Parts: sequence; structure tokens; C-alpha cells
Amino acid sequence: MALSSMEASRGTSSYQIGALVLFVAVAAILTALGFEHIGGYQPCPLCLQQRWAYYAGIPALFAALVLVASQRPKAAAVLFFLVALAFLANTGLGIYHSGVEWKFWEGPAGCSSTQALPGSVGDLMSGLSQGGHIARCDDSAWRFLGLSFAGWNALISLALFAGALKAASSAAMTRDSAR
Repeated sequence: MALSSMEASRGTSSYQIGALVLFVAVAAILTALGFEHIGGYQPCPLCLQQRWAYYAGIPALFAALVLVASQRPKAAAVLFFLVALAFLANTGLGIYHSGVEWKFWEGPAGCSSTQALPGSVGDLMSGLSQGGHIARCDDSAWRFLGLSFAGWNALISLALFAGALKAASSAAMTRDSAR
């Protein structure tokens, strides 16, 4: 069964939006890795947790785009929706981390300035292997326009959530033609 022109445009829309979300997600994680490996900024445990949505979302976005291209929009919609949920959770984690940096609330016990000494020999060795610097979650290493890495991640994750949700909605309104 051929797609009508309206359904075809929705499929193209979900593909274009999904591709944009994928591009932004890849750019964001490459920027984070660049700040770490080129700029020398050591991520704290919360920073590393905020990368999980990207590590899971990028391959899922790619798979969703393949599904859209192979005219399986319902399956693509499910993947886009799962990616949207991951980035919504990541938005919350970024807001939490920003609040820790601004001292609105306590962060995890393992990465705050209240922990003067490492909790174990493994923590100490890990810190030493990172150039002798143990990154703290409650201290912003960098700010741009008043936002730290965590604040920017929260905004980017919110945009990725919205984009993935829009791609899911667009894909869901397209009929499968591969059946």
C-alpha cells in the first residue's frame, strides 16, 4: 500500500526532526568529551551520569531513523518516545546537578566538598589517575552566560526531549506501509 502525500510528508517530518535531534545529541556529547579530553575539565560523578542519556539515545535515534526510512513509523515512534523519556530524565538530572552547584540542596555524599577525604583507597586511586584532581559535584568548573555544564545540559536535554517527542508524534501519525 502506497503512502498518501500527507502521510509521506509526516514520515519525512519525523525523519527530519529525528535527524536534527540525533545531530544535536552527537554535537552535545562530543562537546562534553572535548571539554574533558582537550580542555582538561574533569567530570564529576553526576556529570558522567548525565552522559548516559546520550550514550543510549544516540544509537536509539539512529535505529529510529532507519525504521522511518524503511517505512516502519510505528516502531520508530516507540524508539523516539523512549529517547524523549531518557532526555526528560536527563533534564531532571541536569537541574538537580545545577541545584547542587548553586547549593540549593545537598548532592551525593561521594562528590561534595563536605567529603574532605576519599571514601576508599579505590576513590583515592581513581582521583590520582585523573591527574590528582577529584571532581566535585557541588563546584561548577565553568560557566557561560551564568549556566554551568549541568545547566547547559539541562537546557539541551529539554530541547532534545521536545524534538524526540515531536518526531515520535509525527511518526505515530504515519501508517506502516511495510505490512
